[in-house]
Amino acid sequence: MDLTEQEIHNMAMQVVGELLKEDGFEFLAVNSKLKKDPQFVCLKEKKLHFVVVKGSLYPENPKQYDLKLMAQIKEHATKYNAFTYYAGVGFAHADDYEKPLSKTEPYVVNYDGLQEIH
Repeated sequence: MDLTEQEIHNMAMQVVGELLKEDGFEFLAVNSKLKKDPQFVCLKEKKLHFVVVKGSLYPENPKQYDLKLMAQIKEHATKYNAFTYYAGVGFAHADDYEKPLSKTEPYVVNYDGLQEIH
């Protein structure tokens, strides 16, 4: 059974959320609904951070983001003196990247961390 877009998004949220927590971010707001941006509003060292999360499947490049969307988020963040980040998380079937992802089979994660939007 193939994963839905929302399930892929939730998997990406989990990957990013765990790493943000490990890195000392404090969550002020979390929104896991698709197309509700940003997904994470966090505090770290008394500074506000907006994080947009997007999950994708191989062969899509998880680092590519919607420039127009990120410009809107950046503009919104500026009003709050917040930093803006994009977190693209790619997933693929662990045994064969061409196979569809399922809930019951192993997968690999392609995530290089937060990309700051300037």
